[in-house]
Amino acid sequence: MSRTIRILPDTVANQIAAGEAVERPASAVKELTENALDANASRVELAIERGGKRRIRVSDNGIGMGREDALLCLDRHATSKIQVTEDLTDVPTFGFRGEAIPSIAAVSRMSIETWDGRGEVGTRVNVNAGGISEMSDVARRRGTTVEVRNLFYNAPVRARFLKSVSAETRAVNEIVTALSLANPSVSFVLTSDDRMLLDLSPAEEPAVRIAQIWGREHASTLIPMSRDEDGLTVAGLIQRPDAARPGFRRSHLFVNGRPFRSPALVRAAERGYRTTIPQGVRPWLFLYLQVPGDQVDVNVHPAKSEVRFREQNCIEGLIENAVRSALDGEASAATFDQPRGELPSV
Repeated sequence: MSRTIRILPDTVANQIAAGEAVERPASAVKELTENALDANASRVELAIERGGKRRIRVSDNGIGMGREDALLCLDRHATSKIQVTEDLTDVPTFGFRGEAIPSIAAVSRMSIETWDGRGEVGTRVNVNAGGISEMSDVARRRGTTVEVRNLFYNAPVRARFLKSVSAETRAVNEIVTALSLANPSVSFVLTSDDRMLLDLSPAEEPAVRIAQIWGREHASTLIPMSRDEDGLTVAGLIQRPDAARPGFRRSHLFVNGRPFRSPALVRAAERGYRTTIPQGVRPWLFLYLQVPGDQVDVNVHPAKSEVRFREQNCIEGLIENAVRSALDGEASAATFDQPRGELPSV
C-alpha cells in the first residue's frame, strides 16, 4: 500500500510538541512562569487546582503584549527572544523556542489576558485545543494573565499518566521554588486549592529567600562560598558539615540565572567536603554559576532542565575547589564572621 507524505495540521504538530515540552502540570507552570520573568515581572502570582490538572493561573505585572503579539504567541516558533542562529550561543532569557504557549494551548482550554500599557484596553484571547475561539477587549492593569483549564482533556492517554494530586502539587511547588531562588528580587505567590504554599516578598539575596522558604534556622546553617577561575565563576551557599544530615537534601544549581539539574556537579560539590562529613550525609547546596554564553548550551532538552558545558571537567573542578576552600576557611577561623543563627551573605 502506497503512503503519501503530508504536512501535519498545526493542531497535530502542536500536540506532538506538547508531548516534549509539557509532560505534566508543573511543566506548564514552569513555561508560563519563565515567560512572566522574561517579561520583567517584579511580582508573579500563581494558583493551581487539583495539582494543576483542573486549573493553572499565572499572572504577572510585566511588560504585557499588544493584540498582535497576543495572537502571534499562539503560533509555533514565534518568539521575540532570538532572531538568528548566533543568538543561541548566548541566550539571556528563560524561553527562546516559541513553543511553550502553543504547546500548552494544544492540550487544554486556555485564556490569555494582556495589556502592554498602550491603547485604552487590553486583549483577551480564548483558545480551545489550540484553536482561537474568541477574542475581545478587556480592561486590566499592565501585564499578562494566562489561565489553563483541563490540561490534557483532549489527550486522555497523557492524562492517565499523571500522578496523584499531591504529587503534582509538589512538582509545581518545586518548580516555583527553584525559579524563586533564581530570582530572589521577584515576589512570588503560589496557592493550591486556595491554600497558600508560598508567599515570598522580594529578597535582597539568596540567603534571605532561603530563609523565607525553609526558615531562618535552616538558612543559618549555610556558609558562603565563591571562586573564580579562567572566566568561570561559582558563588553560593553550602551547609556546614556539622549541620548536614542523612537522607533528603536540598540541592539547587543555576547557570547564568537558569535553574538546571546535574548529578555530576552535585557529586563534585560532595567531593569538596572530603572527610568532613560521614558517608550518607547529604549537605544542602545552592550553587550559582556564571559561564560565558559560548561555553554552555541551554538548547539541549525541550524542557530546558539540562545544560551542556564545553568544559565540564573545569566546571566540576571549580565547584569542588570552591567548596573545599569555603570549608577550610570555616574550620580554620578562630571566630566566625557570621555568628551562628545569623544569615550568611554571598
